[in-house]
This record gives sequence, C-alpha cells and structure tokens, in this order.
Amino acid sequence: MLTELLTGWITHQRWFAGKGRPIDELGVDSDVELSPGLHHLIISVRQGGAHDRYQLLLGTDGDASGRYSHARIGDGYYDAAYDPDLTGTLLAGMAGDRDLGPLRFRHLEGVEIDTSLRSLVLGAEQSNTSLVYGETYICKLFRRLIPGVNPELEIVTALARHGAGHIAQPYGWIETDLDGEPTTLAMTQEFLATANDGWALALASVRDLYACLDSSASDAGGDFSSEAYRLGVATAEVHRELAAAFPTDVMESQEVKQMVEDHRRRLAGVIEEVPQLGRYARVAEEAYQRVADVVSEIPVQRVHGDYHLGQVMRTTTDWVVLDFEGEPGQPLAERRALSSPLRDVAGMLRSFDYAARHLLADHPDAEELRPRAVEWAELNRSSFLAGYSAGGGRLHAEDAILLRALELVKAVYEVGYEARNRPSWLPIPMAAFQVER
Repeated sequence: MLTELLTGWITHQRWFAGKGRPIDELGVDSDVELSPGLHHLIISVRQGGAHDRYQLLLGTDGDASGRYSHARIGDGYYDAAYDPDLTGTLLAGMAGDRDLGPLRFRHLEGVEIDTSLRSLVLGAEQSNTSLVYGETYICKLFRRLIPGVNPELEIVTALARHGAGHIAQPYGWIETDLDGEPTTLAMTQEFLATANDGWALALASVRDLYACLDSSASDAGGDFSSEAYRLGVATAEVHRELAAAFPTDVMESQEVKQMVEDHRRRLAGVIEEVPQLGRYARVAEEAYQRVADVVSEIPVQRVHGDYHLGQVMRTTTDWVVLDFEGEPGQPLAERRALSSPLRDVAGMLRSFDYAARHLLADHPDAEELRPRAVEWAELNRSSFLAGYSAGGGRLHAEDAILLRALELVKAVYEVGYEARNRPSWLPIPMAAFQVER
C-alpha cells in the first residue's frame, strides 16, 4: 500500500528527476525508525534503464498528517521534513554521533550543536530540501542520492579544519553506505541569517543604473564595483585554501589538447541543438585553438565548479562562498576532478554579464539600455579580476588566453541551457561571442 502511495506522490515533487517518464518499479530499500512517528526511507525508482534512489523522512502519525496537508502522501503518511516536532531528531543524532541501523549521524570535531531549535523548510529549491533551525543552522537534505561523499561536505569540512574564512561553518552530517560507498544524506552548516545574496545585490545595482540614465556605472548610487573587487580577493583566497587542503597537479600539453578537443565536441553538440550558434562557431574555435597553440601546461586543483553570484553571500564583514557541490547533473567523479581555478573565475565573469543583461529581456528600452549593461558588466569584470590578482590569484599572459576560452565554454553551455529552458534569455549567452577580448 505504501509503495502505491509513494508512486503517485513522488512524481509531483520538485526534486524528482524522472518527470515525464512512467515509473516501472518503486521499492523501499531501507526503512529506519528514527523516533516514534518518524521513519527514514531510501526509495528505489526504476524508469526504463534508469535507476535512481531518493530519501524521505516519513511521518506516520495519522493525526499530524492533517496539519501538514501540503506534505501529505496519503492515508496518514506525510513528508516529515515539514514537521518541526520531528526534525529535531536530526540535530540530536548529529550532536550525539549516533548510529541508527545503517545510518550514521556525525558532527565536526570541536563544535557543539544546540538541539533545542525548531526547523522551517526553505522554499524554492529544486533538487534538495533545506531545513533552517532557528537562525543558527541550515540542514540540507540531498533528496536524490548519488553514491559517494558529497563534494560540498568534503570541501567545507576540509576548509574548516584549515581555518578558512570564506565558508559557512559546517556542524554535522548524516551518511549511509550505497553500493559499498559512504554516501552523504544530509549536511548541516551555519545559517547566514543576516547576509545578502550576491545576485540580489548585483541586480539592485543594475536596476539603480537603469533608473539613472544620466549616471555612469561607477557613479550610480548602486555601484557594485567595490564589492566585485572584494569578491575577487575572496575568490583568490578560497582557491589558495583549496590548494592547501587538497592535492594539486599540472595538466600537461597532451592533456591540454585533449581538453580542447572535448570543448570542440561540446560546441558541435550545442550547435546541432541551437543552429543559430553556428554563425559564431569561429569565435569559439579560434579561442580554443589559441589554448592548444600557446598554453603548454595548466595548474589544476579542486575548485568550486559552479561559481556565480547566486553562490556567494555578503555578510557584514566579508563574502562567503556556498554550495561547493559542483555543476548539477554532472557525475560525482567529474565534480570532484581537479580543474583550473580560472574555471571559477570564468563562471563569475559570465554571471556579471547575466546580471547586467537579463533585465533587458522584456524591457521596453532595451536598445537604449544595452550600452549601459555592457558598461556595468565591464566595470565589474575588471574590478573582480583586479581583486582576484590582489588576493594572490594567478593571472599571467597565458592565463588570459585560457580564461577567454573558458568563458566561451561556459557561454556554449548557457546557450544550450537557455534554448531548452528560457528561450527569451538566449541573447545573453549569444552576446558573449560578439565581444572582442
């Protein structure tokens, strides 16, 4: 009966990856009672050749299910992530380093966890569910389970042990074994209750600029360039801390050429999907070829992997970097692989362009405002790069060639993404191929 209810319910959840495809089989691989009325389930779903696993906090109190109708599964069952009377069990488990059946609750050495706080689910997430406890902790439940240690847990705990200053303090995690590998189910970090999202701050600056037609980007009331500089410094410091906490390597000439070929194949694939990109293929090809011709080796290390303005928060004292999970949808091994730190730099530079241009998509004065968008993006690009260099980030002559190519690699990805999901935003990444650098 429960599996039938779950089959009907799971397809409507935002975090379910198999939307639009029928479920061939759904089973419960693991059922652990965490406390009276609360079970932890690992659900196995088969769809065609795909096999995915998800985790669910299952509330089994029929009376309580009425109070959480928005999380109702059916017949007295509900998603107990929404029940603050039950979710304290997660904090208590981590604080006590408990083992419950196959589940292991752990906390970082040297920290204490306040187990008295009640939780609230944050909205608007797609692949995970985050519980905020008071204004102190945020616990991220990884709904779709990928065997292996989550890169974010791996990175932030390592950086915390090295005394890094640009991360949210980690407190604890929950894990189990899947396919013989320790696998992260959830992690708890400091909740930055009073911090401001980098994307929101940048958009406030752009809106202010667009509203003051007589002001330049540096004179408008919402000038962001000083923050872009500080963010560049923070980014360089995070890269230095990652290099100290994890192994580093050098990509040799043959590997560089293989990387260039991989980028060419991805470009060709996106052109098949979005033919209008073909007219700019030469721009990307020439940038890739310059890397193959000029760059003999590339220092590589652990990086963020999905770096943009939405992944950073401005506290009262400095910038904090979040979400070290890597690029969503990529295999875990690829997300953990060593890469050039300029990949993160390129991602942030593209994010400045998005912040400047995306408000133009439906703006009646788009043509008049476009030069101002370019001015804003260029100012903040240069400020970020100046900060990155000042913070110790490597930006040599060869690095500029690699950085240009990596920006276009990111723009190629964005073209494919926007064509599939937000066609009205397609001009934003297409513009990246029309700028000489």
